[in-house]
Amino acid sequence: MPDPYNLFSSRPEPLITRDKVFGITERILVDGTVDVPLDPESVRSAIEGIRVVGGEAVVIALLHAYRNPEHERWAAEIFRKDAEDIDVILASDVWPVIREYERTVTAAVAGYVQPRVSYYLGSLQDALRNAGAGCEAMITKSNGGVMTAELGKKDCAQILLSGTASGVIGAASIARQVGAGAAMSLDIGGTSADVAIIESGVPRYGVGEMIGEFPIYIPTVSVTSIGEGGGSIAWIDELGVLKVGPVSAGSDPGPACYGRGGNNPTITDALVVLGFLGRAALGYSAVAMRPDLAWAEIGRIGDRLSMTPEDAAESIIRIAISGMYLEVSKLVSRHGVDPRELSLIAFGGAGPMLACWLARELAMKEVIVPQVPGVLSAFGGLIADVKNDFIQTVYLDLEEKTVDAMRDSFGMLARRAMKWIRDEQGFDDTVAMFPSADMRYRGQSFEIDTPLEALWIEEGDVKAMAAAFHKLHEQVYEHSDPAAEVQVINLRMVITGKPPKPAFAPLPESDGALLPRETVSVFLDGSINDAFVLARSDMKASHSFDGPAIVTQDDCTTCILDGFKAEVDGFGNLIIRPGDV
Repeated sequence: MPDPYNLFSSRPEPLITRDKVFGITERILVDGTVDVPLDPESVRSAIEGIRVVGGEAVVIALLHAYRNPEHERWAAEIFRKDAEDIDVILASDVWPVIREYERTVTAAVAGYVQPRVSYYLGSLQDALRNAGAGCEAMITKSNGGVMTAELGKKDCAQILLSGTASGVIGAASIARQVGAGAAMSLDIGGTSADVAIIESGVPRYGVGEMIGEFPIYIPTVSVTSIGEGGGSIAWIDELGVLKVGPVSAGSDPGPACYGRGGNNPTITDALVVLGFLGRAALGYSAVAMRPDLAWAEIGRIGDRLSMTPEDAAESIIRIAISGMYLEVSKLVSRHGVDPRELSLIAFGGAGPMLACWLARELAMKEVIVPQVPGVLSAFGGLIADVKNDFIQTVYLDLEEKTVDAMRDSFGMLARRAMKWIRDEQGFDDTVAMFPSADMRYRGQSFEIDTPLEALWIEEGDVKAMAAAFHKLHEQVYEHSDPAAEVQVINLRMVITGKPPKPAFAPLPESDGALLPRETVSVFLDGSINDAFVLARSDMKASHSFDGPAIVTQDDCTTCILDGFKAEVDGFGNLIIRPGDV
């Protein structure tokens, strides 16, 4: 249930309807022992039913397969022998955790997309071979790492949220580069605005992120959607109230100002009317702006609201920012973070356009715009580590007599991790492993992933493990109970290998003043202001200027409001701070 405290909350329509769910005869108990052996005939009967409903793939998710996957693998063998044309996805392979709903819904989403993902990645591999590329294709993962595209064709659950994760990895690199202790990434494209919290140059991770209406229980970079994108459409509801989104004009036909047939007013069109866009071509000259079309569509909204086009455009921006403000406020409250202490790292095609508005509302410390914000996600994939997560459900009490079992399980996870990175990824350089455990107090329903030291595991230091959990529980919930019994539900092992990283030369120091390309009028906060138009390509280290200003470049436009001061750092990042800082 999405919201158990809302009487009007409803479950999403299932990806796999009840008529496409088939039971088979078997039962493995919670301790992994076989109570009822798998009946092969029941599997064959399920195959017949799948053919009747036209199934192309099957997800096999059995009750206690996280503890013992024998029956899932046996059933898969029957499918491969008797129905080799049907793709098979095992829930115990996707993410073998306790709780059958979480495990099954994740496997179902993976099964849903696997044929298409496999086709796309296979086509990419063919294109690279035909082009004579001598390297192997890699693909980013939801956990911020990378793996081979060949493995991604069958392990597609690990890449479901890879696009947003790559952007955060790129933003985390920028945070380290500029020395931002606490930061928030802001990734705005055509349809949505996504944010993530970054601490000491490291993004936060979690499970249970949403894809549409479905939670995905695999390790992911924690990214939260907070609002609309540049292509989100402004509209007036039946009560005459101006709304923005969630429907988007997308990239085709796109906003009206693209001149590709779009006839709906969008956030991008509003920025054109305000004077911040339309001064240069976008998308490496792929889009020739048509300001007249933006004025026509925004004017139509203004007429219905008895507003000037400029007032209507500013109202659209304010509504979009107010929605982002609300969602960011909830996010930072959950994480116990003060937005005034955060640097806002803006990227994506529309992130730098709206960043100053959001930073102003939240009284954020500064806005950071990388040199090429439109492709920061690609940069994140380029610098990502080879990385994978391994998990085993153990369900043990944290006490001396369970230490040997934990040590054995961690040893097994370490061996699986080494086999994955050496044999499946072909990575032969130095690796690092990071053990942790999902722990909770007896009687609790949810666990906290608690990092552990390898020495604690080796020496069986239960007290140190418990102390780490109590401390983390205090941080998360502001209370702990060192006298309470602690349970270990899952053991985890993360393995990483660091491939060579690109090196970037510092930007040359400025040898003169930064000259604007032109001065234009912008409508801001209810009045007309003069704004400099500056080219990013003209900027060198230590150049500085005051807002309002418009910074143009091939992949995006940065809008700097009145009251902000911008400076170029030694690596070409644009650091934008309120004037009173």
